[in-house]
Amino acid sequence: AYIAVASELFHTAARRALDRAGLRASDIDAVVSVSSTGIATPTLEARIADALGFRPDILRIPLFGLGCAGGVSGLALAQRLADADPNMRVLLVVVELCSLAFRCDRLSKANIVATALFGDGAAAAVISSRDGGEGTELLPGCQHTWPHTLNMMGWKVDPNGFEVIFDRAIPPFARRHLRPVIEDFLGRLKVEKSAVSRFSFHPGGAKVLQAIESAFGLRDGALDIERQVLREHGNMSAPTALFVLKQMLEEGRSGLSLLTALGPGFSAASLPLMARA
Repeated sequence: AYIAVASELFHTAARRALDRAGLRASDIDAVVSVSSTGIATPTLEARIADALGFRPDILRIPLFGLGCAGGVSGLALAQRLADADPNMRVLLVVVELCSLAFRCDRLSKANIVATALFGDGAAAAVISSRDGGEGTELLPGCQHTWPHTLNMMGWKVDPNGFEVIFDRAIPPFARRHLRPVIEDFLGRLKVEKSAVSRFSFHPGGAKVLQAIESAFGLRDGALDIERQVLREHGNMSAPTALFVLKQMLEEGRSGLSLLTALGPGFSAASLPLMARA
């Protein structure tokens, strides 16, 4: 089920991103594929290469295991590739089928609630430095992994499949520990906090958003785009951050933003981006 449906979503998302960029698949030099909800070997980008029309010499970079942080981490990696080679066009495709983690043999309250937070989805984007400087500018990203936090988020894998691990301690952990990491990110990037027009986040759940608003001194409901995406699509894991980014751009929210997601590790991934009005 994973390979068939994920391949279809991959193809659809990639085609839409290419069409929006006015490019053919043969114009793409590298493809970054992100997915943590299933395993495919050959990986998804290889399975749809002929149907999309990728060149035989395309650089394939599949990423697994980043969970909810996969979208931001994938964007950050694509940015680094494009920045390293100004002639390179990179296609990022993020696909997750979180519904596959529903376990009929694990009908505990904790598992049902954790599974109910998640949904299926896909997103894609083209990242390049060569096409006239139009669009949103991505700046170098940062990551942070907290020690001794392996059991906070991830998969428990057994012969019957994946069982989601989503610790109830995540909201209070984010409230206590996320802001210092973000401030450290900004320091490493030499960006003043006052220069950031919006702090944007992967909406991991309503309680996580409340904890983040509290940590950053934001009013209740300030993360309106995140709540809208969560309400309309659920937490799709890795693609969700790209849905937030898309909504920001469609609403014309310009200026410097910092897009952040939390994922297994337990880790935070952040990416600064400059959106032009």
